[in-house]
Amino acid sequence: MTTLPVSRLPDGWSPAADTLADRVVLVTGAYGGLGGAVARAASRAGATVVITGKRKRQLEQLYDAIRAEGLAEPVIHPLDMEVATPREYAALAEGLERDFGRLDGIVHAAVSFSGLTPITMHKPDAWLRAMHVNVNAPFALTQACLPLLTQASDSAAVFVLDNPELLQRAHWGGYGVSKAALERFVAILHGETDHSALRVHAMLPAPMRTSLRQQAYFGEDIMQRALPDAAAAAAIYLLSAQGAAARGAVLDLRVD
Repeated sequence: MTTLPVSRLPDGWSPAADTLADRVVLVTGAYGGLGGAVARAASRAGATVVITGKRKRQLEQLYDAIRAEGLAEPVIHPLDMEVATPREYAALAEGLERDFGRLDGIVHAAVSFSGLTPITMHKPDAWLRAMHVNVNAPFALTQACLPLLTQASDSAAVFVLDNPELLQRAHWGGYGVSKAALERFVAILHGETDHSALRVHAMLPAPMRTSLRQQAYFGEDIMQRALPDAAAAAAIYLLSAQGAAARGAVLDLRVD
């Protein structure tokens, strides 16, 4: 069970072409399954999208795909969250302020998952990487961007969780621990920003057709799972003004 309040997506909700008009949105892990879907959905909803990740070539491919749809030009900002320093996060925030004068939303889609592993066999480097990419980096990036986010008239930080009932079981290792820590971070950050312009959100997607899912459930036919498009649309809801109803909660997208 999640310790956060639970919210649901309004029935029939879908983003329009102007849902995020005039907003600047930063997406981490932007060339991953969920991150790429969020970046494209935010562009279709009218946002200026800043895409980050450690592989510049894959960011360029996403850039080309977004432009091929006739959407607004995204901004590429390579960032390796495994090794980035606080100075690099500050430089990203300074660049956003210089180029746009604003930041209206972050979607933390970057993730590190090395597979299901018993603690006795868990490589320390993989454990530390999961904790760093999944918890420390979202903290550092959000902290660096807080001045811009709180200057906006309405802004949102969206953090992606995973099924808490599964993650407390054996073999989920550093990934399971990091997602539990991220949930607590969401609660604390919400408590500190509840009366500011910044809304803090968590999102719990249903099982999706992603490389992480395939790695965790290698015996499953991944093609039977839905693409991340529904979760991406839900992220647009949270980034939009309508998402205020889900402030401080986890938007649970799983089917009961």
